[in-house]
Amino acid sequence: MHVTVAGKQVETGEALKTHVRDGLDAITRKYFDHALEANVTFHRSRANFACDINLKAGRGLTMRAEGEGPDAHRAFDEAAEHLAKRLRRYRRRVNEHARSFAPGRDEAPEGRERVLEVTEEEGEEAPAVPNGVDHGAIIAEHTTEIAILTVGEAVMRMDLGHVPVLMFRNKATRALNVVYRRGDGHVGWIDPGPG
Repeated sequence: MHVTVAGKQVETGEALKTHVRDGLDAITRKYFDHALEANVTFHRSRANFACDINLKAGRGLTMRAEGEGPDAHRAFDEAAEHLAKRLRRYRRRVNEHARSFAPGRDEAPEGRERVLEVTEEEGEEAPAVPNGVDHGAIIAEHTTEIAILTVGEAVMRMDLGHVPVLMFRNKATRALNVVYRRGDGHVGWIDPGPG
């Protein structure tokens, strides 16, 4: 697994980097031995240190965990504990689902994912847009897997990845569905239904 350790106005010495690599290796070896990469970022948060871990745990699965502590080591330990808890819960609840990703079984289709950014240069007026709606410029585009999931698995994957919306192919109907986090904190589900 490739581990990147960075600090935002925080010194990340070799001892901290070794502590992070050893901790993540132990967690991933126990719960998710085929994890691909992890990005660990340290920064100051009020009087404490904060640690953010972004782990690409496997095919189409990204997890995020945060932690705070009086020093960088303790901040990482707290974030790593949250990450381990999420991985443990994920493995326990979707063990059957993980086996469905085996080669030769229900290959998941791919879709295009685009990131849009609205930019406005200093001193220039924004260009006129039809109906007053600005669609922004595409700043990133890549393919992403559209997983075959149950609604419960999709909600869990959305929560584990800390993303506001997730498109998936419904395991029961094979139709494209969307789950999203509503403004009131509840989860919305869009299912086109039959015909």
